[in-house]
Amino acid sequence: MIVDLKPYPAMKDLGVPWLGKVPENWQRLPGRVCFNEQKIPNTGLRETTVLSLSYGQIVVKPPEKLHGLVPASFETYQIIEPNDIVIRPTDLQNDWNSLRFGFVRTKGIITSAYMCFRTKPLLTAHYGHLLLHAYDLKKIFYGLGSGLRQNLDWRDFKYLPCLVPPPDEQAAIARFLDHADRRIRRHIRAKQKLIKLLEEQKQAIIHRAVTRGLDPNVRLKPSGVEWLGDVPEHWEVWQIGHFSRVGNGSTPSRGNSAYWSGGRYPWLNSSYANQESITQADQFVTETALRECHLPIVPPASVLVAITGQGKTRGKAALLRIEATINQHIACITPREQIASADYVRLALHGAYAQLRAISDDSGSTKGALTCTDIKHFRLALPSLSEQAAIQAFVEIGTRTCSAAIDRAQREIFLLREYRTRLIADVVTGKLDVRAAAASLPDEVDELEAPDDTQALDKGDEPAVDDPDAAPEEVEA
Repeated sequence: MIVDLKPYPAMKDLGVPWLGKVPENWQRLPGRVCFNEQKIPNTGLRETTVLSLSYGQIVVKPPEKLHGLVPASFETYQIIEPNDIVIRPTDLQNDWNSLRFGFVRTKGIITSAYMCFRTKPLLTAHYGHLLLHAYDLKKIFYGLGSGLRQNLDWRDFKYLPCLVPPPDEQAAIARFLDHADRRIRRHIRAKQKLIKLLEEQKQAIIHRAVTRGLDPNVRLKPSGVEWLGDVPEHWEVWQIGHFSRVGNGSTPSRGNSAYWSGGRYPWLNSSYANQESITQADQFVTETALRECHLPIVPPASVLVAITGQGKTRGKAALLRIEATINQHIACITPREQIASADYVRLALHGAYAQLRAISDDSGSTKGALTCTDIKHFRLALPSLSEQAAIQAFVEIGTRTCSAAIDRAQREIFLLREYRTRLIADVVTGKLDVRAAAASLPDEVDELEAPDDTQALDKGDEPAVDDPDAAPEEVEA
């Protein structure tokens, strides 16, 4: 079906470079003709269903998460209705990865930090959302906005060039893309399930190696640590703080160019904890930032642990192979070489991932967080340096097949998401004619597909969770 799509027979140039040529019968109209901005306050707590923008979907926020970073009263929230379009307008400068537009299917309330649009009669609500979503995927909004963090407001949409096909074509586009999106999401979820199984298998190999060693006949002793259980008799149990230096960093003010402009010193956020080995950075600070913001200089052969974060990031550990500095969402561990290698500490923390997550969830915050004190007091079982090296070699060989399969599945997910992005952009901007394909589709139940979590492969301090109530801001120094 998709491979048979062809271009429209007649095209025209609207003079907008990022739109290219569009079907001859489509109109170009300004945003103010296509959308109205809505702002309905929740005065008197008329609505109590709290919604969240997450991975480009508007979802109901569970009651157990209505703690922490939420307002004193939900009267400050705004009411949104089915078929409204919600926009996260904040922080364009620092966040190029979030999906900023969500289509409302459930009446409820959402933070007033978001914008809410309603389509005018020229556009169907579903097509109006797809249009803005396609523009978002093409990253056209990142040249707009105002303020230090380039926040969007209604002025950025009033004269936005909007493509308006005839109503029957709008319906065909929405129908076709709904069908294609369902199929792609199903493939992604199948690969995510495979990855989860492979990760569990890999985790089991690592956990056993760092708690029992390699000799099945070795004598064991109680470790005194619940998650470790019995450990080899000749191993020692250490608090990390007794054999390592532990600390964390901060985020220099984005509004101070002296901290960032021309910076050459690597600065890392919590996304790097998802890597096994860190060899380069994509953000850099200046010597002025290092000095005035009291940023730590973390040497190579250190371990970085994400101490906050949504998704899977919190509790992840990575080996640092370059000198760098870090933000406040990471703890750095620099072990004494005579006692433990950084490679082994990272491996042991990988094996302890579930326990680190449990500690963070017991911290009293619904977000979950670890502290440097938690890391200092966390206990690991340490064999001799030679046995540490042997365990590392064993784990590398034993998990090689799992790691290769995980990498392959992640690559396939990436390609599926790239394909979905390109398909939406091409269909909504008139590069592909889907009218015949849409007409031949079977009827489907209009159900809300669960958002895939592949967007939580972090690029920033937090995964691409688009709800500011669920992702703390960087604390600027």
